Amino acid sequence: MVERAGSRVPHTLAVPDTLEDDASSHDSATDEEDIDLSSAPPAPFTHLREISPLASWTVSTSKPGCGVPALISPSTASFWQSDGPQPHLLNIHFFKLVTIVKLRVYLDFELDESYTPTKMSFAAGMGEYDLVEFGEWKGEQPKGWVEVELDGCGGGELDGEGVLRCMCLQVRVLENHQNGKDTHLRGVQIFSRDERVKAPRGKGENGKVEVGDEGYAELEESDWMGEPELR
Repeated sequence: MVERAGSRVPHTLAVPDTLEDDASSHDSATDEEDIDLSSAPPAPFTHLREISPLASWTVSTSKPGCGVPALISPSTASFWQSDGPQPHLLNIHFFKLVTIVKLRVYLDFELDESYTPTKMSFAAGMGEYDLVEFGEWKGEQPKGWVEVELDGCGGGELDGEGVLRCMCLQVRVLENHQNGKDTHLRGVQIFSRDERVKAPRGKGENGKVEVGDEGYAELEESDWMGEPELR
């Protein structure tokens, strides 16, 4: 029988004040102990914008409770755990063509051990059926964010750095530490250039306000905010 919200009224139990105080103090202490600030995501790049939430994510297999929601969580304490044969696939679909300037994956050997990937490949295209591999990563006992090299991937350059243009991105986990079967990925972040912000200092072309002396990114200067013109 399916229970709907509001269909049942729970019984109310009288709890002594001392028990309530003990419970509240225990909950507050537990909350403080459970919060791990080291797993919080780093501060965003001043001239980049994360576009990961704009995509649709799918995985080849997953354990219950360790699927896409755990992977896209801002905390690296949660993770995607596969549940099937290799290679383990992560597909990221965008609804339009995007320009990717930074791609990184969070791995933690100390927590995951044999679930830690040691070899991954990356492919991109307009859909799942025309993917072209553009990069490969190999490592031992990684901990932290692993940057994926985008130079020479065919998307051209932006400010002297390689970029990737695609609608579909695929992450393939090919091997794990000690030949482990399943894998753990604790985070994947995709960044695009924030067109409202210029990376260099000073004032650029077309009245755009660029990053200031203190390193804070500012928005474009609107036309009506410029110097008045006599017509």
